Amino acid sequence: MLGIDVSKASLAYTLLDDQTRHVQAAGTVPNTKAGITRLLRRIPAAHAWVAEPTGPYSQAVVATGHDAGRIVLLAQPRQAKAFLRSVSPRAKTDRLDSRGLAQYALAVPLRPFPVKTEVVVQLEQLLAARKSLSHSLAQLRQQRQVLPYAADVLDDAIAGLRRQQQTLDAQIATLTREPDLAVARHLDEIPGVGPVTAAALAACFASHDFAHPDQFVAYIGLDVRVRDSGQRSGQRALSKRGDAELRRLLYCCAQANRRSTDPTNPFTQQYERERAKGLSSTAALNAVARKLARTAWSIATHGTPYDPDRVHWQSARETPDALDSKP
Repeated sequence: MLGIDVSKASLAYTLLDDQTRHVQAAGTVPNTKAGITRLLRRIPAAHAWVAEPTGPYSQAVVATGHDAGRIVLLAQPRQAKAFLRSVSPRAKTDRLDSRGLAQYALAVPLRPFPVKTEVVVQLEQLLAARKSLSHSLAQLRQQRQVLPYAADVLDDAIAGLRRQQQTLDAQIATLTREPDLAVARHLDEIPGVGPVTAAALAACFASHDFAHPDQFVAYIGLDVRVRDSGQRSGQRALSKRGDAELRRLLYCCAQANRRSTDPTNPFTQQYERERAKGLSSTAALNAVARKLARTAWSIATHGTPYDPDRVHWQSARETPDALDSKP
């Protein structure tokens, strides 16, 4: 197993024997096309690679590894960080991190590192830029309320950011018409889901393969974590692992459905049912967010438009006997 610690300028790597865990090779190469080619020559093709997602810095090495026929595995940052801290509690270097990643991949089953098309990468960057603009807008609007003497300056800044946000929205809408992201049109039909969330979902489904809706729910951290130990029993909470931004967006969509006045909205009806069971408002919204995630998975997987009559219907593929069909 080859562990690769990716940085902007370099790739630190350590090759471990799968059986003995002994170091067979280690070193550092530049994070460039020539450096990655050198790495391919040094490491036998039989060994799998593992790396953490580091945005644009990891794209080149992952894509080159895939093109060369190497198996490249994805180490989720939060879990990998905890593992690395446990095996090297007193030191942290790129070399140690690369060795720790190899150990982590040998100890825990990992998913393949997704290879994204250029249009998906472009959409994700636009969505990230829009998120930053939205955060800045929210801060400026709060300051506008408490700093009346600076209102004129803040109003100009807010107006400028709004124009930039509208420009990004137009670019995002154009990208979602590409064949790889065409499912965004159907996702936008789901109540409470707007163009931004539909685009983020489409980008996720275009670069990941989820065989079951529970896999997608777990990927965005909306799955329920069980904590039963000793006299403590029945404690349940979200795992909050994986894609935090998609989790936030779907929660916001659940809130939009809560405010809906349409009596036929299945997600509004579900919220009322969950509240009638005695769930808190937050727990009920999380249940609705899970159902939105399952609905989005179904639309993306089967390529069908949104149908309100099928929201609470699940096929045998979506509901194995061992799983509860309720969110």
